[in-house]
Amino acid sequence: MFKDKALLITGGTGSFGNAVLDRFLHTDISEIRIFSRDEKKQDDMRKRYRSSKLKFYIGDVRDYQSVVNAVRGSDFMFHAAALKQVPSCEFHPLEAVKTNVLGTENVLEAAINCGVERVICLSTDKAVYPINAMGISKAMMEKVAVAKSRSANGTVICATRYGNVMASRGSVIPLFVDQIRAGQAITVTDPNMTRFMMTLNDAVDLVLYAFEHGNPGDIFVQKAPAATIKTLAHALTRLLKVPDHEILEIGTRHGEKLYEVLLSREEMAAAEDLGNYFRVPPDLRDLNYGKFVEQGEEKISHTEDYNSHNTDRLDVAGMQALLRKLEFIRALERGEYLNPED
Repeated sequence: MFKDKALLITGGTGSFGNAVLDRFLHTDISEIRIFSRDEKKQDDMRKRYRSSKLKFYIGDVRDYQSVVNAVRGSDFMFHAAALKQVPSCEFHPLEAVKTNVLGTENVLEAAINCGVERVICLSTDKAVYPINAMGISKAMMEKVAVAKSRSANGTVICATRYGNVMASRGSVIPLFVDQIRAGQAITVTDPNMTRFMMTLNDAVDLVLYAFEHGNPGDIFVQKAPAATIKTLAHALTRLLKVPDHEILEIGTRHGEKLYEVLLSREEMAAAEDLGNYFRVPPDLRDLNYGKFVEQGEEKISHTEDYNSHNTDRLDVAGMQALLRKLEFIRALERGEYLNPED
């Protein structure tokens, strides 16, 4: 599907963008466009990959014209640009709205106006039952994507939602590794907190699955195992041969949940089980949906959400096996240190 096509990645200098490049750059795709506001990271990527297929566009999703300049002539888009850090979004919620909500509107409007064939928007489990500004803004991003998909004039707009991407920028795993290497205690907020665990390759696979199978307005979720933060910490200390390393419980931070949810109860009632994935079709009712207001939906009452407490739970050995899929971790076991962001 990508042969001789041009792919644009917003926020393309991040962990996801680099994973897509590693997967696609040496295929028969004609062009990959990286759109972001960080010229230093773009220059780093230019030097790292040195590929004529790679094109760079400086801009910001908040600025519609800069988005249009990058989108024009693109066939496909992966929309990964976002403010993702919970604390910064808590202190600056309007900035999260400007990038995650209004920025998404700009990206999708540009895609529709420029005749882009398919757009996949990347979301997060924090968008389900959100309790922090980042999750709320991503939940609104999803609503914008589904609403735009209804009148997209041939542009197929879908979304993917996933949990913790291990060793991605801002992940807790590099933090724990740095604390271990510095001889400091591993700081754990709540040892019983659970999180979904995915690799970057899993994240790319999910986006490609949505790209290939998505209908307008669909949201795709990959079934993923979860682990407690305590299990993750013990798996890392054993992999790094320091099983007795100190683990310090510091308490839950503002805006953190005990567990994350990938599909709400309402979504699970409508979801289609595709084996390794769930597909949630859009609610295509218009404002005249009286029978649903008056009669309700009995199936929802008997459905449970899909969360990191009720999914498959990894033990320490299972968490170690998953961690070993990361080159970052394999290098540490060899006694080397690789920056996970490189």
